[in-house]
Amino acid sequence: MAVSNTPRAKTERLMNLTMCLLSTRRALPKARIRTMVESYAGVASDEAFERMFERDKDELRELGIPLVTEHIGGAFDDEVGYRIDQRDYALPEIDLEPDELAVVGLATRTWEHAALAPSAATAWRKVSSADGTGEATETPFVGIEPSVGGGEPAFAALKDATLGARSVTFDYAKGGAGRPQTRRVDPWSLTAWRGRWYLTGYDHDRGEPRIFRLSRITSAVQATGPLTHPAPDEHDPQAAIEAIAGGERATTSAVLRVRVGAGHSLRRRARSTTTLDDDWDRVELEIPSPVAFAEEVVGYGADVVAEQPPELVDAVVARLRGVLGQGETR
Repeated sequence: MAVSNTPRAKTERLMNLTMCLLSTRRALPKARIRTMVESYAGVASDEAFERMFERDKDELRELGIPLVTEHIGGAFDDEVGYRIDQRDYALPEIDLEPDELAVVGLATRTWEHAALAPSAATAWRKVSSADGTGEATETPFVGIEPSVGGGEPAFAALKDATLGARSVTFDYAKGGAGRPQTRRVDPWSLTAWRGRWYLTGYDHDRGEPRIFRLSRITSAVQATGPLTHPAPDEHDPQAAIEAIAGGERATTSAVLRVRVGAGHSLRRRARSTTTLDDDWDRVELEIPSPVAFAEEVVGYGADVVAEQPPELVDAVVARLRGVLGQGETR
């Protein structure tokens, strides 16, 4: 049986190795580790296992995990074993000052509308609990709405494909272009930049690396097979995205109906705000493009309604239908 070495398989193997070495008080010889860590079971030969185990040991140490090597005797006096000292591995008690705690809470709210929101909320409850019960003692920075996208229908599938080193296909509406086109891509990274998510990867049809904004993906993402063009060592997604997207400027006026007490980020950028009634205001602001801005509008849920331009309204409706369709297929 062949052993997969995709990023996900490698991460799982390192996790299993770490748990194995944490669960023992005595150092374990390599032969014992090979039988205990399931990922090593499919290694074809002793030599292949030795190479893999040596690489994994180096990986753990580079990650800062205190891997201990000890002489354990056995059949040969110089036989060595391995373990992880729990006292050195355990995270010390975290004692944050009130201002530091508030900043952590603000960071977790960044994921409020994203696919990772449950994990962020759980982490915040644990960190903010004064008595260790997991009950948060305060809500930081009321009225501030940081946000990193992640509610896009394409986000979860692209995250899984990127971690699993799987090629994908999707329909993509390029800015200024007409009908969306199908793209075949080897995903390299998902990167947040200025409140939007971008995918970098190798475009098979163009024969070169490309950058895709997730808000412009108009179809479900389909995983097809393993990567044929992995990311080069010098790949810098942040620099590549800044070079391409850094020149974007607001060019279109948008009119929104915003519920009173909500949409603080939109209000700060507004060109004008008009009171409609006790529940709603009308907000007008400049946006880069209707398709790109639709993702932000959808993130506010029922608190923000797009009114103009028609392209924005259509893009918001399409995204809401995409989210609904994705939920029905799960």
